[in-house]
Amino acid sequence: MPLSRLVTLIVGVSVILGLIIWLVSSLTQLTWAIGNPLLANALIGLVMILLVGLIAAFAYYFFWLPKQAKRKKQRRSLPKVSAVKSEAAQENLQAVRQQMAQIQDEVARRELILRSKEIEQNLARGELKVVVFGTGSSGKTSLVNALMGQIVGEVGAPMGTTDVSATYRLKVKGVDREVILIDTPGILEAGVAGTDRETLARRYATEADLLLFVLDNDLRQSEYDPLKGLAEIGKRSIVVLNKADLYTQEDLDAILARLRERVRGVVRVEDVVAIAANPPMMQTEEGEWLQPDPEVMILIERVAEILRTEGEDLLAENILIQSQRLGEEARRLIDQQRRRQAEKLVDRYQWIGAGVIAVTAIPGVDLLATAAVNAQMIVEIGRIYGCEISTEQAKEMALSLAKTMVGLGIVKGAIELVSTALQVSVGGFLLGRAIQGVSAAYLTRIAGRAFIEYFRNDQDWGDGGVTEVVQRQFQLNRRDEFIKAFMQEAVMRVVRPLQLEIREEPLEELRMPEYEEVLLDREDTIDDWK
Repeated sequence: MPLSRLVTLIVGVSVILGLIIWLVSSLTQLTWAIGNPLLANALIGLVMILLVGLIAAFAYYFFWLPKQAKRKKQRRSLPKVSAVKSEAAQENLQAVRQQMAQIQDEVARRELILRSKEIEQNLARGELKVVVFGTGSSGKTSLVNALMGQIVGEVGAPMGTTDVSATYRLKVKGVDREVILIDTPGILEAGVAGTDRETLARRYATEADLLLFVLDNDLRQSEYDPLKGLAEIGKRSIVVLNKADLYTQEDLDAILARLRERVRGVVRVEDVVAIAANPPMMQTEEGEWLQPDPEVMILIERVAEILRTEGEDLLAENILIQSQRLGEEARRLIDQQRRRQAEKLVDRYQWIGAGVIAVTAIPGVDLLATAAVNAQMIVEIGRIYGCEISTEQAKEMALSLAKTMVGLGIVKGAIELVSTALQVSVGGFLLGRAIQGVSAAYLTRIAGRAFIEYFRNDQDWGDGGVTEVVQRQFQLNRRDEFIKAFMQEAVMRVVRPLQLEIREEPLEELRMPEYEEVLLDREDTIDDWK
């Protein structure tokens, strides 16, 4: 209780006791002095009312009013996070929950659920996270110790450690929210353990509301890259040049100037500061060794100012960023899952197409037959990506892609590639149908991979159009390692069954058909595949 309130309480109690004693004595005398009993009772009643009012006022001021103030203080909520950004974060989290149901990987799904709950808890608690980040030799721990010893406000015990990181709770003067200070492992350390620690440090950095990026010298490229990367995802950073006591003032000014120029556009000029978190001991003239105080006040003031003026926006922005990154991770997992499913589908249909063509008596690679097989493949790929494509639409798309491959010379190139490879694989024992079938499988693979890109890109071929996509897939699927594995499987699936079935038949002459004429003159063949 404040001293003024205590003095008032003592005086008030004394006055009330004195009034009670005076009242008892006066009422007795007044009753005898006034001959009129009615008037005497009226005066006594008035005195009693005044006394009761005084006691009530006293009780209100010293007992009821403080309790009400305490209750209001307890009911007072923390400042609300930006409504727009918090609503956007909630919408992102809701979308992530819907996406989670599509993820088949149980471990990945549980990880996303856990992270979404952490984001919701951060949104509810509203704590401001200040993360100390940098190389292991930059003096991060010394900086944390200096801040813990000099920062304004209360300091709590460590919440616990994760490997070599530690977390502290702070109460900074002028900041309504609780501040969490996190000391992270060093980055750019060698070995598997160093890589694991850096991964942990980067995760903390991406979750920070404010980042203290600690250096002990000029900024290296290996340090600039993560700093820029964190800025690109919306992280607000203070670049802290530690060990400033090791430089002359002239050298220090030069380093700071270079730093500010180097991080221009990434970190604000006023957010590049120099400190000495752990100055070396100094010997006095008397021979005594003294430990100088850390020189971190410029950093403390800058942190406090940012948290006071921008803390609410930083918190809201961080929660929104985390929810967006979680959504991106969910979409990435779903895309990987869909791509695996689609690629398995393409692998299956390429050999279906090979079988259809290999048993057809028509010489050359029958593009209409291949397109008909590809049409069903397109329908099923679209279904994997949540797109309903009709059979007629799929046929048109398959024929259009076939014409594109003919125009680009990919069909001719595929046949030449397969012919050369089969000569090596089969040792000169060639079958025209085997070449046709394997070529059809190869072209179906290119078409299928192209359509995977098409559906992944929301049914858009991209800026380069279908031509660029098909050419890219052709180049990817003509590499030596792939061709070797592909032809080994082709021999097992196409060549050997044909050899066993038609061993006594003469070899058919290999010739390249005029594909433009095939596509134009045999339109009636499409009806056979409907």
